[in-house]
Amino acid sequence: MAKMTGGQALMQSLYREGVRVIFGLPGVQLYHAMDALYESGIQFITTRHEQAASYMADGYARASGQVGVALVVPGPGLQNASAGIGTAYAASSPILVVAGQVQRNMIGVKRGVLHEVHDQLDIIRPVTKWASRILDPADIPAAVHEAFFHLKTGRPRPVEIEIPPETLAEEAEVTLFDPEEYGAPEPKREDIEQGARLLADATNPLIWVGGGVISAGASEILQRLAEHLQAPVISTPEGKGALSDRHYLSLGVPKRSGDSLNKIIAQSDVVLAVGTRLAYPEMLDRQQVIQIDIDEEELGRNYSKTFGILGDARRALEELYALLSTLIPPRPSRQAELEAFKAKRFDPSIQIEPQGSLVRAIRAAMPDDGILVAGMTQVGYYSRTHYPVYHPRTYFTSSYYGNLGYAYPTALGAKVARPDRAVVAVSGDGGFLFNSQELATAVKYGINAVVIVFNDNAYGNVLRDQINRFQGRTIGAELHNPDFVKLAEAYGARGVRVEPEQLESALREALAIQAPTLIEVPVGMMPVPY
Repeated sequence: MAKMTGGQALMQSLYREGVRVIFGLPGVQLYHAMDALYESGIQFITTRHEQAASYMADGYARASGQVGVALVVPGPGLQNASAGIGTAYAASSPILVVAGQVQRNMIGVKRGVLHEVHDQLDIIRPVTKWASRILDPADIPAAVHEAFFHLKTGRPRPVEIEIPPETLAEEAEVTLFDPEEYGAPEPKREDIEQGARLLADATNPLIWVGGGVISAGASEILQRLAEHLQAPVISTPEGKGALSDRHYLSLGVPKRSGDSLNKIIAQSDVVLAVGTRLAYPEMLDRQQVIQIDIDEEELGRNYSKTFGILGDARRALEELYALLSTLIPPRPSRQAELEAFKAKRFDPSIQIEPQGSLVRAIRAAMPDDGILVAGMTQVGYYSRTHYPVYHPRTYFTSSYYGNLGYAYPTALGAKVARPDRAVVAVSGDGGFLFNSQELATAVKYGINAVVIVFNDNAYGNVLRDQINRFQGRTIGAELHNPDFVKLAEAYGARGVRVEPEQLESALREALAIQAPTLIEVPVGMMPVPY
């Protein structure tokens, strides 16, 4: 045991658990936590809004495969951060949020002290896997250790701990914990055997992958199993990169209607769903589903004809493959057939424009291992189906949260995690101004991510829908914007404005310069991208 303040116990515990970066904002309830950062070995990156702190923690977690950490004041600070926490919850991203609290003797009193919310734990529980309040400084190491247990086991989702200022300031005899490695849960042998029999008997199996494949590091075994079965692989947007889009079996992300890929789905008789919620069960038609998921609540939740296998995606696929390879030989290659299908499906001449050309320009300028953060904008939407991804952890969406403003700060967090990688955020003008102030953060800390702002001076999706669906009546969707180039330059970042046909060369230049860069691309109203 050692005597230290609660703040020191917090930072030493986080360091022992592997934390080397924290994103956040200082505040009066956090002073003793901030002071403990001195000589902690942890870098603190000050953001300009708590929302950005949680987004950056999310981007850091997704790019690195490690836990991202945000530190915020209580009340409005935590509420500001909740958009990013909710995004991480939707995308199954492991972030730890450390929040302050009001004074211990004021918790629950409803006095109206600074930053008070009653009850703060209640507001964060819907978007966290686990949340806890710590009142005694001696309890901080155990709470941090338990937080990391929840972060590293089961489905990866956010957790939160909150600590009053006195608890951070007081000294106590503290026992620090060593980090632990937690093994992946082993699927039941009888479930593996049943799943293998179903796949062996299938005449036209299909594999549908989600973000759980990437979280589990299961890409290699996914490819071996798919090749053995010669099963086409389709993915959710969160699963892009689980199998390289250069592989002939990787057919991409299906659209819900008007997509030739729907015929491939309809022709399948058994669907192996791995690490996906199957959020659109209407795309299936009475096929037998084998669903592998680490979250028991997801098994069969959205599709009734499901045989569930509870377990880690990588371990379950390894055991399935080992057994299946003894039941049936490798099936004949479908490479020529599926390559022809892909060439037709992704033929540039039938793509929606200008989204198709813009997505192709971004892909052409990006290295294979570059990270793209696709914002809630026309080009971002189109990239879900038409931006090829070659590696895991190189394509991020906001999943079902679908929130404006997440793309740029998430990209900054990803760049902090992977400074060796090209990182690009795709944003609209409306979404970018949610967190444009984080240009200051990028410049201060030399976070050399690039943001492409497609500027149509509108919430473009809303404006087009209003025109098309309400006889041209529009309200609230047209915007007045700053000069984005001057805005970037005012923060000390690099800003350029280019026409759409110049995007590829401008992005190549920006990635070569290695400086925080904003590329504005003026565009008009775009057609429906879905």
